[in-house]
Amino acid sequence: MLSVEEINVYYGNIKALKGVSLNVNEGEIVTLIGANGAGKSTLLNTLSGLLKPKKGKIEYFNKSIAGKPAQDIVKAGISHVPEGRRVFANMRVEENLELGAYLRKDSKGIREDFDKVFELFPRLYERKKQLAGTLSGGEQQMLAMGRALMAKPKLLLLDEPSMGLAPLLVKTIFNIIEEINRDGTTILLVEQNAHMALSIATRAYVIETGSVITSGTAEKLQASEEIRQAYLGG
Repeated sequence: MLSVEEINVYYGNIKALKGVSLNVNEGEIVTLIGANGAGKSTLLNTLSGLLKPKKGKIEYFNKSIAGKPAQDIVKAGISHVPEGRRVFANMRVEENLELGAYLRKDSKGIREDFDKVFELFPRLYERKKQLAGTLSGGEQQMLAMGRALMAKPKLLLLDEPSMGLAPLLVKTIFNIIEEINRDGTTILLVEQNAHMALSIATRAYVIETGSVITSGTAEKLQASEEIRQAYLGG
């Protein structure tokens, strides 16, 4: 579904990604784990068109999307839930969700997806007339995910969905991620909570200072002594 080959990405003169390669198959949950500043968010921003790679290939269903404008990438079926949620604070919950569907023309499908999002996140239905800025952190995370789903993505990029949330809410969010995946959406997940990420992932890549240092099935990485010491608290 997604193939990334040897991409290099720079911030000015700083090389943030150094020859990163990975692939995501349809139906999988693939997770990227690594320390803060390793390049995980940079990779998602590059896949969603917010950054352009200097070198390398990005193909989605065998078509090149490297350097394409972000709206074209959304139209192709890739949605991005950015780190820090980035909801539109002065707009109502339902308006934020409407914005997620701004490229779509199928009004019947949009209405159905509103219902689906409210089914996944009943809290958003209760708060649909509320300003997004007045929601709790967990509710804003739900809104950011709901907004991305309104674009009807085939591939969902999730950046740190559990950041700053209470443990109980983290469990809820991860259950919802699994449900979204069961409904047919492939997921590429960046997550600091490596335990939780590996517990739901099919496969994982470990990124260190802008390079993939190892990859494998989630079970294989959970069983690795080295990975346990570095990312799973021993």
